[in-house]
Amino acid sequence: MNKHVMIYITAADRCQALRIGKILVQERLAACVNILGRIDSIYWWEGRVQQGKEVSFVAKTRAALSKAVIRRVRELHGYHVPCAVTVPVAGGNPAFLQWISAETAQPKRPVRARKQKP
Repeated sequence: MNKHVMIYITAADRCQALRIGKILVQERLAACVNILGRIDSIYWWEGRVQQGKEVSFVAKTRAALSKAVIRRVRELHGYHVPCAVTVPVAGGNPAFLQWISAETAQPKRPVRARKQKP
């Protein structure tokens, strides 16, 4: 198994992406989260093709934490079926990968997330 992964996630808007990303970093489940920006999504939902605006973001973490990150995203997310997929990191700057390992070495207790207004 690869030692490091990136987890690709989508959210309804920038506010939701920032909120989830900040909690993942505060809890040391991710060393870094990059908010990539607004995207157009086309997808099947409830038996038909849908289209909408979303924001994508990437969490950089250790492979050993990927299940915990995905579980936390599911707890914090507003979607019934949030996109959170693990992408293995095959290599990279050794110093950067070591930094990811160091910053996620001791995950912390969950942060109480404030619910977004409907």
